[in-house]
Amino acid sequence: MAHFIETDPQTLPENFIRRIREEWALAAATAGGRTNAMTVSWGGIGCLWNQPVAFLFVRPQRYTYQFTEAAEGFSLSFFGPGQFRKELSYFGTVSGRDEDKIAATGLTLLHHKGIPCFAEAETVLLCQKLYAQDLREDCALSELVTSQYPEKDYHRMYVGRILTALRREDTL
Repeated sequence: MAHFIETDPQTLPENFIRRIREEWALAAATAGGRTNAMTVSWGGIGCLWNQPVAFLFVRPQRYTYQFTEAAEGFSLSFFGPGQFRKELSYFGTVSGRDEDKIAATGLTLLHHKGIPCFAEAETVLLCQKLYAQDLREDCALSELVTSQYPEKDYHRMYVGRILTALRREDTL
């Protein structure tokens, strides 16, 4: 069983732009006693309303959407460079509607402060959902609408207060 140490998110040395874009992360939420997760390669970490926050974007047709909508919080689990790439790819291409992706990949689901995350992760951000809003066509550059939303299936943006960061003990 992995042992995590709670850390102030403002002290993390990570380059989250690189980690999200190149290494990806798993976003996970629990609702109705079930957990679902999906791979993310878009998002951000920053400061909003004088708080450390994470930005998560989920399309409404994703199964994870209903979990994120119903849950009070979500996690972002980051794995080491090149680690678990096959599993992360699987989470991004297979729907949890069709099967239990967590069981299929063999990753270990944990709950910390009631928020799901993964024991194999190197760094986990536990977030309390503060705000959600659908992206809108009239607020985006037309080239983004054309290239990213040909089906008009705009993401919903979630802003989550980072309650704490978890670092796996053996990575410190």
